[in-house]
Amino acid sequence: MFGIVRPCTHRLSEGLRTEWMAHLCGLCLALRSDHGQFARIVTNYDGLIVSVLTEAQSERTTGWRRTAGPCPLRAMRTAPVARGEGARLAAAVSLVLASAKVRDHVADGDGLLRRRPVAAAARRVAAGWDRAGARTGAQLGFDTALLVDAVDRQTGIELIAGPGTPLLTVTEPTETATAAAFAHTAVLAGKPQNAEPLAEAGRLFGRLAHLLDAVEDQDADAASGAWNPLTATGTSRAEARRLCDDALHGVRLALRDAEFTDGKLAHVLLAHELRQSVDRAFGTTACSHQPGAVLLDGTGGPSVARPTGSFGPAPGNPYAPSPGGPAGPPQPPPEPPRDRRGLIMGCLVWAGLACTCQMCCGTFEDPWSHQRREGLCSQCDCGDVCDACDCCSNCGDCCDGCDCCDCDCSC
Repeated sequence: MFGIVRPCTHRLSEGLRTEWMAHLCGLCLALRSDHGQFARIVTNYDGLIVSVLTEAQSERTTGWRRTAGPCPLRAMRTAPVARGEGARLAAAVSLVLASAKVRDHVADGDGLLRRRPVAAAARRVAAGWDRAGARTGAQLGFDTALLVDAVDRQTGIELIAGPGTPLLTVTEPTETATAAAFAHTAVLAGKPQNAEPLAEAGRLFGRLAHLLDAVEDQDADAASGAWNPLTATGTSRAEARRLCDDALHGVRLALRDAEFTDGKLAHVLLAHELRQSVDRAFGTTACSHQPGAVLLDGTGGPSVARPTGSFGPAPGNPYAPSPGGPAGPPQPPPEPPRDRRGLIMGCLVWAGLACTCQMCCGTFEDPWSHQRREGLCSQCDCGDVCDACDCCSNCGDCCDGCDCCDCDCSC
């Protein structure tokens, strides 16, 4: 999956994590229901924000969630998933933007797309996604021609852009497309007064998406000879960072002007996780869940994070007495040892877990010891875990009235 807003589960409270997954799975299932199994390949992290915004403005009804069946990407568990017009709009937008991404790769001749037969097949797939997105958009009153026009203009702008061309001229088509998608969530939710501020938030979100993609790909584009907006316009990374910081501030201000029924998840994604995305792209953040990272303890002093990984906690006895003192207060006894599977049976279970992706996401039971383990997704570049609790320290007064700091941030 692609997208710039990739929240780390360590920073989301349990409730927000469940909501986020509900929208992600809702987008995936909306793609399958309206456009077939293959369309699920365009599921992305940014598209679900359209679903989140629609729901954040809507009054809660009895049909806003449904229980989905077991899925390998959820470790074969059932889960509540978002349903309704927000998920369908997110699916339509994702199809059109994924189509644009495919055509962009074809134009750049990336990888196998240098070969004409492969490029021709990719163009047919992209055209099909355009038509499918247009059908769903029309049913929701959203004209996806706005997105297609923006994508077409992007190609022309890139052809004439050169040193001295303002970077915002290059990002304008992306800004226009995302502004239209964000604004239509207000129409679906019956909150037309929100259309203007959400259009502004969408415009700046599109700018960030374009800039961060350019920053992350600049070295690879230089090596392959692909077109990159920063290189083509001669824009420095410092200037790109300034534009990103301005856009972050603008998104927060725009969110303050919108009226939400429950905007907590939308705020966390667009005001806080978006900042993490910028830090990640520019290499100004470090994962506190990796060995040797410095965290803050309960008194505000530094403490070294214990190394963790996909196969359990750090070695050592967690119930051992503190160094330099007596035994201390009574500690709970360690769990009794569990029955272990044999080598062959454990290998068979391991193969099943690997083939169903259960070892990648969420938690799973160790094939041999039966202990609960964290998937590989836990080893993410998630920034400082304490950012989730101190979430109002870096965004001024944008958190007024959103209960962001009371969102059950469990670090």
